[in-house]
Amino acid sequence: MANFTKKEDRPLQRLLPAILEAGKLFLEGYHAPKEVRHKGLVDLVTQYDTAVEALLKERLAESLPDFTLIGEESDGEEARAERAVYIDPIDGTTNFVHAIPFCAVSVGVWEDGRPVAAAVYNPVQNELFTAERGGGAYLNGRPIGVSKEPKLQQSLVATGFPYTKVEMGRDFRWVVASMERLLPHTQDIRRLGAASLDLCYVALGTFEAFYECNLKPWDVAAGILLVEEAGGRITDHLGEPYRLGAPIVVATNGKVHDALLERLADYEEGA
Repeated sequence: MANFTKKEDRPLQRLLPAILEAGKLFLEGYHAPKEVRHKGLVDLVTQYDTAVEALLKERLAESLPDFTLIGEESDGEEARAERAVYIDPIDGTTNFVHAIPFCAVSVGVWEDGRPVAAAVYNPVQNELFTAERGGGAYLNGRPIGVSKEPKLQQSLVATGFPYTKVEMGRDFRWVVASMERLLPHTQDIRRLGAASLDLCYVALGTFEAFYECNLKPWDVAAGILLVEEAGGRITDHLGEPYRLGAPIVVATNGKVHDALLERLADYEEGA
């Protein structure tokens, strides 16, 4: 792994100007009329998704030239590299289209299979979450940390519904079965529609936990580091260390993690 000795040389400092510039274009698009296309039956994309991604790729190619840039709108989900920057130009595009202010630009920098820097920026709410490995997690420059709640019953849990729900196959059955098993044993469950921000809100202590199936690398590449640096725990549904591409991500404050895992349905058997 590279050793960035000067602050200005570290990946986080090198990506921040780009993500702040992208946020201006994002905010412009949030308030403007949009051209909406369908990538799938319910999976939306706008001209701002592609424009924000293009801007980020251009700027990050200059500031992080030794990294492979992998974006949601222009690269395959199986794309991998030893040194990679995963870009989600607008996480929560459905919210973006409907003017629901829970959407963000998400950029995660990975080296040797681990996240080393992350930024998630919601310019609508003026929330910039940042982290770098070993340096803590921050919201608008202020340190943040996970909730100290020890009981699942008193926990506010976030989740999401995958686009594959329309197929009514294994993902759909797992979502419904997990909700049935988990909901009575929580304070409540929220579904806000942007995984990167769900993870940030676990890091912030707003949510005690978040879980979801069938997420792509750009959905979680930044949020994973934010949770870890805020003192939380990230695994797959079996309690093993999370790897990009795993079918399920589980993020918690660490205190309710095992109890949450026990309540999730068996994904391998299709719920």
